[in-house]
Amino acid sequence: MSAALQFVSPPPGLDPHTSFTLEPVSGSDGLFSLRAVEDAEVRLFLVDPGGLVPDYEPVLSDVQAAELGLESPDEAQLFVVARVTDHGVGVNLLAPVVMNRRTGGAAQVILEGQDLPVRAILG
Repeated sequence: MSAALQFVSPPPGLDPHTSFTLEPVSGSDGLFSLRAVEDAEVRLFLVDPGGLVPDYEPVLSDVQAAELGLESPDEAQLFVVARVTDHGVGVNLLAPVVMNRRTGGAAQVILEGQDLPVRAILG
């Protein structure tokens, strides 16, 4: 899955960038590289949490869904930001990147009222 993403606002720490490409990382199932169109050195690694965090079912607020133009839950593709730590690969489950599959619109959202870790280590 390769995609062009247009963030509704710059992801935290990546200001002023809002246009990105999402590319799978070769040889790593479920791992993606998110790169700024204007500066390929600006990137994050994202993980599709589906196979790695099976009970991960975050709920977006109505405002977050509307901001992304989501008309149904099936239009949302979730990713979590991943980084290498001394203890393994860590992911931020509280602030996923949400992409509208239909439009390519995206946002990194902070989930409200959900007790999820910012630094979960993958098994």
